[in-house]
Amino acid sequence: MAWSSKPVEFACQRCLQPLVCNTLALTEYETAELTLPIISSTEEDITANAEDFDHFVPKFSLSNNDFMLISEDSTHGPKQQPVLSHSLKMRAQIFEALSNNSEIDHPLCEECTDSLLELMDKQLKDAEAEWNDYNHYLKRLEQTDEVPNLSKLEKELSDLKGEEERLIEELAALKKESDVLKTAIKQQETETDRLQAEEQKYWREYTKQRRDLMLADDEKKSLDCQIMYAQHHLEKLKKTNIFQTTFHIWQSGQFGTINGFRLGRLPAVPVEFNEINAAWGQTALLLASLAKKIGLKFSRYNLVPYGNHSYIEVLSDKESEKGKQLPLYGSGAFRFLWDTKFDAAMVAFLDCLQQFQAKVEEGNSGFHLPYKMDKGKIEDSGSSYSVKIQFNSEEQWTKAMKFLLTNLRWGLAWISSQMNEGNLPQGTTSAEVR
Repeated sequence: MAWSSKPVEFACQRCLQPLVCNTLALTEYETAELTLPIISSTEEDITANAEDFDHFVPKFSLSNNDFMLISEDSTHGPKQQPVLSHSLKMRAQIFEALSNNSEIDHPLCEECTDSLLELMDKQLKDAEAEWNDYNHYLKRLEQTDEVPNLSKLEKELSDLKGEEERLIEELAALKKESDVLKTAIKQQETETDRLQAEEQKYWREYTKQRRDLMLADDEKKSLDCQIMYAQHHLEKLKKTNIFQTTFHIWQSGQFGTINGFRLGRLPAVPVEFNEINAAWGQTALLLASLAKKIGLKFSRYNLVPYGNHSYIEVLSDKESEKGKQLPLYGSGAFRFLWDTKFDAAMVAFLDCLQQFQAKVEEGNSGFHLPYKMDKGKIEDSGSSYSVKIQFNSEEQWTKAMKFLLTNLRWGLAWISSQMNEGNLPQGTTSAEVR
């Protein structure tokens, strides 16, 4: 086979790329050899491997002149129908012969030819492997002396067909069951969506209820703390003696004091009568409260606590003295000879204090007030001090007031001890204080 150097352009029947072919000179023997069938593959084999080709191009044929050559002088002068040379016709006949004798259209480019060769190599290997399997099976049959039992094989074939029909029926039943299950699954999915919506609603309500519960629990704990505080405060109040809290009797120098008010007067310390009157009001209130606590009702007199204008009512059988009021407050200078009501009120108060002393000292309690009192006077170590202002010095009267407050303080302490021991009811009401 001899090739010339004159190029002619063709198109690859697979990728449609232009091809440049050299001049080819063939002998009659070579031409006859090319017309022989080159492959024996059936159409089914090519179809089975058609997926290995990227494109499909209709079969190329030159018999009907349905091709166009690209002329080298197409840019000069009018276009003319090219004339086919002998070599071109020869190449066209060769490509047509190759296309007719195989299932592959020609011509092909180098890359497409390589792809085709790889495909054919793969088919060859598959055919060789299949031939080996058949050959191996044939040798096994030749080595086996046993003659196949046709009736047994036919029965087995019949059984397999029956099994196939049964499996087909079972498959149909399974398809129906699958359809039923799909419907049930769809219903269950709908039910699941509904349950999920209800679950979300439940969790929202649960969260709200949980929040309300936490708030209620916090409020309960707060109320418990308040109750505990109130109970603690109540126990503290129960243990607190209202008399000792309300009435504080002490001394300031030579003065006896009650709730800070001095009850007395000295030349060097001229206490105002407003303070003295306030002290007498606190003293009258204390004695009246203590008497009421132990159930003592005074005879001859009735204490009326009224602040710094407290007074004592006279309870007498005489019509002229009945309902008479003795003021426990003074107004003006010391030693007013005509102000006898104030002195009478203080003597009456001392009488009430004596009645209180007799009440708390009765029986075998062993309790006694520190200073003895009798007829408007208070005794201390053999000396007596009058509670009157007239015909008395300021020092003597101040001492008498101090001893009077001391007796009241002892009486207050005894009442408090009896209350703490449970012998007397603890506390008192506001009405009792008034």
